[in-house]
Amino acid sequence: MNAQPGPPPRGLYLITPDEADTARLLARVAPLLGEGVAWLQYRNKAAGAALRREQATALQALCAGAGAGVPLLVNDDAALAGEIGAAGAHLGEDDGDIAAARALLGPGALLGASCYDSLELARHAVATGAGYVAFGAFFPTASKATTRRATPGLLREAAALGVPRVAIGGITPGNAGALVAAGADLVAVIGGVFDAPDPVAAVRAYQHCFL
Repeated sequence: MNAQPGPPPRGLYLITPDEADTARLLARVAPLLGEGVAWLQYRNKAAGAALRREQATALQALCAGAGAGVPLLVNDDAALAGEIGAAGAHLGEDDGDIAAARALLGPGALLGASCYDSLELARHAVATGAGYVAFGAFFPTASKATTRRATPGLLREAAALGVPRVAIGGITPGNAGALVAAGADLVAVIGGVFDAPDPVAAVRAYQHCFL
């Protein structure tokens, strides 16, 4: 279960929407993977364990077949990531221990942590095994209720951690550029792509922010 070789990741970190129909989920994701998506995260807060396993397994097969391969990470569940052979997992503060997840998934796995508006959380995450850190929300978002608001300055401060920095929360093609300029290596997006009239065009617009 190894991380992708090559340069550090840069670009769009696409996160799946809550979609109950697995076939429809695959149909929504498949056209986007060839547009330069850096990573895909499987997230479905509304699904039970059986549906999560079904969807994660199907997405892993889809990602593995997408050209050179798009790494799939599983939200909140390192054990499921390990079961399906995903590239890694992403954990929030209540989703398990980073050190335990690293021990489970191995040194080559992609393992990230939500650090919200806290550099201290990010330092702790990296010290215990996280390979990247995510900060947010930077802007109002409909994907989850949050009272924590990160600032671009936090991205600059986190450069000293030496791991990729992910920005999340209400990010659009119009406001992503400022976060990239502040040091975001990836911008994580759900609704900005999947709720867009043309999701493929939306992916391309986000990619343009990294040029």
